[in-house]
Amino acid sequence: MPKDDLSTEISRHVWETKYRYAAHGTQERSIIESQRRVAHALAQVEPNGKQGWEECFFDLLQDFKFLPGGRIQAGAGTGHTVTLFNCFVMGTIEDSIPGIFTALQESATTMQQGGGIGCDFSTLRPRGSMARGVGSIASGPVSFMRIWDSMCDTILSTGARRGAMMATLRCDHPDIEEFIAAKRQPGELRHFNLSVLVTDAFMAAVRADGDWPLLFPTAGLEGDGPTLLRQWSGAVEPIPCRVIRRTSARGLWQRILVATYDCAEPGVLFIDRINQFNNLWYCEQINATNPCGEIPLPPYGACDLGSLNLTRFVSRPFTSEAQFEFGPLVVAASVAVRLLDDVIDASRFPLPQQATQAKASRRIGLGITGLADALLMLGITYGSERSLALSAEIMRLICHAAYRASAALAAEKGSFLLFERDRYLQGRFIRSLPEDIRNAIAAKGIRNSHLLAIAPTGTISLLAGNVSSGLEPIFAASYTRKVLGVKGEAKEFILTDYGLAQWREAKGLAKGLPSGFVTAGDLPPTAHLAVQAALQPFVDNSISKTINVPEDCALDDFQSIYDLAYEKGLKGCTVYRPNPVRGAVLSKAAGAEAPHCCVLERESD
Repeated sequence: MPKDDLSTEISRHVWETKYRYAAHGTQERSIIESQRRVAHALAQVEPNGKQGWEECFFDLLQDFKFLPGGRIQAGAGTGHTVTLFNCFVMGTIEDSIPGIFTALQESATTMQQGGGIGCDFSTLRPRGSMARGVGSIASGPVSFMRIWDSMCDTILSTGARRGAMMATLRCDHPDIEEFIAAKRQPGELRHFNLSVLVTDAFMAAVRADGDWPLLFPTAGLEGDGPTLLRQWSGAVEPIPCRVIRRTSARGLWQRILVATYDCAEPGVLFIDRINQFNNLWYCEQINATNPCGEIPLPPYGACDLGSLNLTRFVSRPFTSEAQFEFGPLVVAASVAVRLLDDVIDASRFPLPQQATQAKASRRIGLGITGLADALLMLGITYGSERSLALSAEIMRLICHAAYRASAALAAEKGSFLLFERDRYLQGRFIRSLPEDIRNAIAAKGIRNSHLLAIAPTGTISLLAGNVSSGLEPIFAASYTRKVLGVKGEAKEFILTDYGLAQWREAKGLAKGLPSGFVTAGDLPPTAHLAVQAALQPFVDNSISKTINVPEDCALDDFQSIYDLAYEKGLKGCTVYRPNPVRGAVLSKAAGAEAPHCCVLERESD
């Protein structure tokens, strides 16, 4: 019997304001009807066995075992002119007034239809430079980011969700210091997450305490000067770049870290590592991610997200016989791959370039949520060696199940258009897969270029009863959370963590904490990094992870987190220290703030 489980006030509010379909005087009466709508709509793109796949999809959605991204839940089967994709990376911004405002228009169109966006501003000339052949003086990328920010402020995305944006800039762009300092003023660029594209060469220069050239492609500049060959945003091969000035690499790194220490931004993307491990290394260059960083994407790339709710795969929780059900997880992961693949064909796209790119690569991002609560239900402390081993095993099984399912789909429906067997099999991530998967890809191809991503799951986790978000630790036992209403107004809820609420119910207690209960603030940064590092080998896209540190964290300790993240082979790092500049969605009694990626405008789903 299908379960209509919206047992908490926050679950019902989220469903009613974000995912419940209501039009023409009728509205869905239960979450079951919403799940049936989604299952039916996605099954319609199946060439055969539509009814059977609808039942499979519906079963997967039941009891929130699988939580598709919010755009899928809100838009599938409604007939509304919306995208089912959560986020996009926009096209390369041409360094001209027509090019810039064409990119702005494309960004506005995408956000109006419900998609968050990522933009790389590295292609724009530095402030004060003169354009070749035009004579105009550039105002620099940060000035144009303010125009994007104003545009975003006027657009209310589908339902009760404001647009989210990511802006990136290369670490060798001459305006990098202005970019780093941009968020120091409260309210400045408030709709953007900012991330610096950090190269391996820069990290080597930091460690050697060398100087660092700040430069820009010579083709866009007047005059002459020393040049270096650089791989630059928007260019297929390395191109000549004029050295504008040189600075201390270690001093620039320190500026990045101090700004992040003070303002929670910018984040860091280890861009060479991202490109080195890109399954499509042979045909695309990545310079940006979606707003929360879990999907690095090429120009006009899109992310198609969904998360397996790990709390639903724990049997006999909070007992000595509690165990994780690996078999059902593998089955669920396999069906989820087909469901997300069908989203590509069922979705509308704001721009034709986005449709072309999505169908050429068929990228999906299957992830997890509720990891911390699942560990709590099993009696395992988050961040412990036992938790790392189990988390890695869970992600390994999901990864391999997803790749096997995608290879089987390729045999049934064909491979993604950009698939080149021999070159794809040379990819660094693909070479790490088991031999049977690589043999299947060699024989049958593969349906999706990428399959795994771990996203922040703010709202869909609330829908499922406030399970812990993504791979994050439990935020707090109880806390308040602001959630947007239908008209964009904020409403506060007092919430209790799902796993804790389940424990108290099972024990018949009104308060108290189970053994092993830890929160984000209780954990040392090394524990946060260890969990991310344990899962990263089984994630072909990336992971959105916020590392919480206390306000009194020393700057040297703060900096060491980024050094360790780089050493552990991570693709990016975001550290959050409470500060007076940021607002908060979540707050504990003591007044601590939530990770900045969780502010109202930036929920990934």
